[in-house]
Amino acid sequence: MSVQPPRPFYVPVGNEEQVFKAAYRQGLSIVLKGPTGCGKTRFVEAMAHDLGRPLITVSCHDDLTTADLVGRFLLRGGETEWVDGPLTRAVREGAICYLDEVVEARQDTTVVLHPLADHRRQLPIERLGITLDAAPGFCLVVSYNPGYQSVLKDLKDSTRQRMVAIEFGFPTPDVEEKIVATEAGIGPDRAAELVRLGQAIRRLETGGLREVASTRVLIAAGRLIAEGLSPRDAARAAIAGPLTDDSTVTRGLIEMIDAYLSGSDD
Repeated sequence: MSVQPPRPFYVPVGNEEQVFKAAYRQGLSIVLKGPTGCGKTRFVEAMAHDLGRPLITVSCHDDLTTADLVGRFLLRGGETEWVDGPLTRAVREGAICYLDEVVEARQDTTVVLHPLADHRRQLPIERLGITLDAAPGFCLVVSYNPGYQSVLKDLKDSTRQRMVAIEFGFPTPDVEEKIVATEAGIGPDRAAELVRLGQAIRRLETGGLREVASTRVLIAAGRLIAEGLSPRDAARAAIAGPLTDDSTVTRGLIEMIDAYLSGSDD
């Protein structure tokens, strides 16, 4: 008898769980909008667990082709054989298919999503000359960061209007402290320090930061602290380093780290 794996740790910040489950029950596709590292992927993992559906995740990039999603013919043992791509597997199996950072994929690739994302719930496979009806339980979920991608990489209106949108932001401080403490395995006081640092970095107005300090990088710093690194060394490696290559901005971040994080370990 198989044992049900534990639910991925996710703390709701609003009604996102209710909206997702209502959309799923109605066979609607879903777009998650929010900054990198705010918990969109973990949210989908938790929803798949709650709904009892397998989850197939695709990290999109500008070299992603329609064949990468749908499938292709491959030569195996001297014979040509069709191999389903992740989207086709999800359609056949009734899985949740999560396309992370979907706007990074080429627009000619994402067009294949349209008949799946609306009332038809169908996937045409031109190479096979067939059209698949999505199995019960199938759900298409995509995500992107509207504050980061350029206008040239925005989600097309014809795609977004086929989907229910759920907006994500960073959690409130009390929720984020709980997340960081639980995920990193550190004490609440240390987690609170990291969250205060993260909030301060998010308030900065500078062009030298690639991204703001996400919950993800705060957790990474906490994990380094749990391994015995000093809080300041952990934050320099997990927060300042990934956020910028600009030496001036780096110095400013290090000054903030020294100001917000105490030197002793918990």
